[in-house]
Amino acid sequence: MSLQIIEHPLLIDRLTRLRDRKTPKSLFGLYMDQVSSILATFATKSLSLEPTEIETPLEKTSTFIFGQEIILTPILRAGLGMLKSFQSLIPESQVFFLGAVRNEKTLESTLYHGPIPSIKPHHHIFILDPMIATGHTMIKTIKFLKDCGAISIRVVCCIASPEGIKRIQQTFDDVEIIAGCVDREINPSGFILPGLGDAGDRLFGLFEESSVPKGPP
Repeated sequence: MSLQIIEHPLLIDRLTRLRDRKTPKSLFGLYMDQVSSILATFATKSLSLEPTEIETPLEKTSTFIFGQEIILTPILRAGLGMLKSFQSLIPESQVFFLGAVRNEKTLESTLYHGPIPSIKPHHHIFILDPMIATGHTMIKTIKFLKDCGAISIRVVCCIASPEGIKRIQQTFDDVEIIAGCVDREINPSGFILPGLGDAGDRLFGLFEESSVPKGPP
C-alpha cells in the first residue's frame, strides 16, 4: 500500500485555515473545497490517457483524452465537502454515497448506503473523507467496496492520523492513500491531534466550543 503526502504551499495554507477554530462555516466549506481541488489533481495523476485526433482552428493534431471510468465515494457527512471539487475536475464520474455512524464509546462505525452501483474491475474508485482518525470506518468502507467488485481503490483525505494509516496498511496492501497531512496522534475520544475538530459538524454549522471532546488530560 502506498501513502502519498501532498506538500504544496497553497494546500498547507488552506489546511491551516481549516484547523483554525475561528474559521466560520462559510469559509470552512470554501477552504475544504480548495484543499480537495489540490488533492484531486495529485490523486488522479497516475490515471492513463487514450490517444485521439482533433482539429484545432489551424490544423489536425494527435493528442490524448481522459477515458477512465471513475466512481467517487464520499463518506457522509463530511465527505460531501470534498465531492464538488472532484466532480468539477471529473464531471463524467459516477457518485456512490456511503454513510457511516460512529459509536462514540467503542469508536466502531456502522455503514449505510443507497442503491449499489455496478462496480467493474476497470472502475477507479476514489473514497473521499476529510479525516482518517482510527481508520475503522475506512477499513469497513474498503472491504465493502472490494466485496462489490472494486479493484482499483484510492483513499483521499485532508488529514490522517498515524494510527489510522497503520491500520489500513496492515489490512490492505493494494490501496493508495493520498493525504494532505499526517498529524501527531488521536486522543482517547478518537479525534486527531492537532486536527481540526469534527469536520462534518464544522462543515454543516453544528460546531460548538463546548462540544469538542478532548479526552482526559
